[in-house]
Amino acid sequence: MDRFFEFRRNDFELDEDQEAVQDAFRTFFSKECPTSVVRAAEPLGYDKNLWSDLLGLGVTSMGLPSAAGGDSASFVDLVLMAEECGAALAPVPLISQVVVARLLAAAGSPLANEVLAGVVCGDRPVVVVPHASYGQRQLVPDAALALDAIVLDGRSLLLVTRDASPPAVRNQGHTPLAWLDPSAGTRQVLLDGPRAAELHARTIQEWKLLTAAALVGLTNRAMFIAVEFAKTRYTLGVPIGTLQGVSFPLADVAINVGGTRNLVRKAAWMHEHEPGARPDLIPMAFATAARIAAHGTATAVHVHGGLGVTIEADISLYFRRAKGWALLLGDPNDDYRAIGDLLAAAAI
Repeated sequence: MDRFFEFRRNDFELDEDQEAVQDAFRTFFSKECPTSVVRAAEPLGYDKNLWSDLLGLGVTSMGLPSAAGGDSASFVDLVLMAEECGAALAPVPLISQVVVARLLAAAGSPLANEVLAGVVCGDRPVVVVPHASYGQRQLVPDAALALDAIVLDGRSLLLVTRDASPPAVRNQGHTPLAWLDPSAGTRQVLLDGPRAAELHARTIQEWKLLTAAALVGLTNRAMFIAVEFAKTRYTLGVPIGTLQGVSFPLADVAINVGGTRNLVRKAAWMHEHEPGARPDLIPMAFATAARIAAHGTATAVHVHGGLGVTIEADISLYFRRAKGWALLLGDPNDDYRAIGDLLAAAAI
């Protein structure tokens, strides 16, 4: 039976091809992105060599259709990749460039195709301004790495090009976040008409969904770090992991990770195969992933005791990024309100 159909039926077991994708990226990040690489990339949160190696794996093109020179990977495959990226805390603009590439391929204009070629090979990083407000200065994820930004102005998608990348803003998530004025720079039209707003909205939804997957991976890895610590830390002659006050909270984290992972994968399947059928799933996945990341990494820090709050402890890397990544695209509480609005509209 088609595994994609099983996702629709709430069976979240991966098929062999999906397991191969997951294993490939897990192996890559395990080898190429230890925490020493993550720390060395701070505070900007960007490792040029790691990003170059990932580009060599075709990460920016794997989610594109074959007609656009891509590998036609499913969105579930992209979610699996993002989860492993999050587990490694990889200091690369993976998610933003994957969704930008998909937007440009869908736009299909001559200018979009030209820019897409630069994004795929990594020569021309491009960011999307999340909020559709052309004249409003705003914080944009990964903008400190890019000269180009895609902005929605009414019924037009514009490519705004600056002479220099804006300076990075220090942030808890250690990402190349920067203030960007969408009206400052040279403007070119990528796409006109009603499809422009549709593509922009879809891109932000995909960005949130892949970020949710990264937060799941982050939380899962933080949990395992805490579990390993609890196995080797003793009190009164026994490992602390045998104490209910330690083991039960970690079990709660494991339950939250498993449920949220399934929610993210279902949202990915529905987004690709039945778009519009369950518009509540993506905001639900993003808001839930942000919540369980905050709770899960805080639990992991507590398991480490006083060591957990030190900068030297690896678990602190996960705690800080859980807080920062969850806010890159806005307050997750707004997504809870969006879910309520969608459910209320469906009930009328």
